[in-house]
Amino acid sequence: MADQTAKLDWRDGVPIARAFDDPYFSLDDGLAETTHVFLGGNDLPARFTPGFHVAELGFGTGLNFLVTWQAWIDAGRPGPLLFTSFEAFPMAGQDMQSALSHFPTLAPLAAKLLAEWTPDSGAIALPDGPVLQVIIGDARDTVPAWGSKADAWYLDGFSPAKNPKLWESDLLYEVGKHTKPGGTAATYSAAGHVRQSLSDAGFTVERTKGYGRKRHMTRAWMPDAE
Repeated sequence: MADQTAKLDWRDGVPIARAFDDPYFSLDDGLAETTHVFLGGNDLPARFTPGFHVAELGFGTGLNFLVTWQAWIDAGRPGPLLFTSFEAFPMAGQDMQSALSHFPTLAPLAAKLLAEWTPDSGAIALPDGPVLQVIIGDARDTVPAWGSKADAWYLDGFSPAKNPKLWESDLLYEVGKHTKPGGTAATYSAAGHVRQSLSDAGFTVERTKGYGRKRHMTRAWMPDAE
């Protein structure tokens, strides 16, 4: 696993992926960005139901997972919450701990995550919490092989300009295939080719207000089954 571990630089305490020269979360406020883009973009927590399944491209620091877990707790929903993330370059535990120290309100949940999860963990049921599985490998291989479908997708790969492989039309088509009827997807990216690929995958696509300095983001939803 060592050769797959994410290589980082740091800027004001924020991890930067050396391979893509892109931060793992907003340099302004990563927690607010996640809440706006991924929770708001997928109409969460309003849509939470027992067994709700979130899937994600790019686990990174685990921030999106922790924000979702906290929202699930705050909403008072009975479990389980299922969360599956696809990650090619998992972050070392010490690096995750350093990155997540930016978010003291999430510290209790971060401690539980860091105590239980490693890249080799497979699916784990966290104490009083969700079932988390981080599938390691190239998402272009692992998403097509995945045997489940998600209620909501977080498309959180590094910028399409810097990591185009995670935004290829074939992969986004697989995202569509692995979305339940009535399911949704959201991403901070408003790139035209991303929106077109989501539309080609069967989603209805909307460009909407982005977070912070990003003027726009993308929301998408799959038609309900007839």
